[in-house]
Amino acid sequence: MGWFGKKNKTDTNMFDIPIVKSPLKLGLALSGGGTRGAAYIGVFKALQENGIVFDYVAGTSVGSLMGAVYASGIPLEEVENKARGLSKKDILTNKIKFMPSKTDKFSALITQLLDGRSFDSFNIPLTVVATDIISGKEIRITSGDIGKAIAGSCAVPAIFKPVEFLDYRLYDGGLVNNIPADVVRDMGADVVISFDINPDRGYGTDSTKYFEELKAALRIIMKSNSLNGYVYSDCVVKLDLARYDRTSLDDLDNMIYQGYIQTIEQMPEILKAVQKVKPDEDIKKTERRIKLMDKTRRKFERKQQQLIDEGIIFDSAKKRESMVDVIKTKEQ
Repeated sequence: MGWFGKKNKTDTNMFDIPIVKSPLKLGLALSGGGTRGAAYIGVFKALQENGIVFDYVAGTSVGSLMGAVYASGIPLEEVENKARGLSKKDILTNKIKFMPSKTDKFSALITQLLDGRSFDSFNIPLTVVATDIISGKEIRITSGDIGKAIAGSCAVPAIFKPVEFLDYRLYDGGLVNNIPADVVRDMGADVVISFDINPDRGYGTDSTKYFEELKAALRIIMKSNSLNGYVYSDCVVKLDLARYDRTSLDDLDNMIYQGYIQTIEQMPEILKAVQKVKPDEDIKKTERRIKLMDKTRRKFERKQQQLIDEGIIFDSAKKRESMVDVIKTKEQ
């Protein structure tokens, strides 16, 4: 029997629960965290029981997958049953140890989990956050192949190969934006509630093994890329899931339960945020400052490129390329 099959005092008909009405648009941002993402099933159950419905959703890595689950409206009990039948073999395809897996199988599995639903069929607008390894930039996906988009957002370097998506080669969105609160705000949300299922990220390692050092480096990167999530959120719900392995579903029931009970414990703060009658001016001021800084940076980059094109400043990268061409010509 799954967790939702257990009888508890909160069991009720979801349609009988009054929706929390807000004059503002509500946004939900979901962080990455590997298989700890199972906890989101419990999170969504707690939100439903308190009548909280969001207008926009954005997710990174497993947060994008569970964001799609939320946006699609698939019954949570059905999601739990499907998750219960998963194993590593359904996701990883590598036959040789330490070789990254292709994502074709994972992409097809995601489409199956979502019952073939697409971005256009979702009840709530969804943005999937990924990283384009070609440009090094954050990519926000709102249309196209949902399976590939989410697989790309979940593609941890060294574990998966990058996902070819349009003109991009996608890797884990946590490399650039691990708690996409700013993304939800850009979608139109006035109030943003973010969930961080991996707040213990950022710790290092004393191991000298290559993969342990690589994992520590990724954790450190993702910690710095989680800060904006805290800046742009009206409320950040941190879930303590440190006891659970981020690569195993063996503790599925416990993770779902912890997602539920810890969300219930923090419900007063969540309700306080969603019941606001006007946007937080401090967040809006910070948002304007950050956007102004970004605008200034882009203006500087355009000016710099113009000076390079005019030959006024020296582009060492182009010079190195031309030197290589000269060497090759001489060799021929």
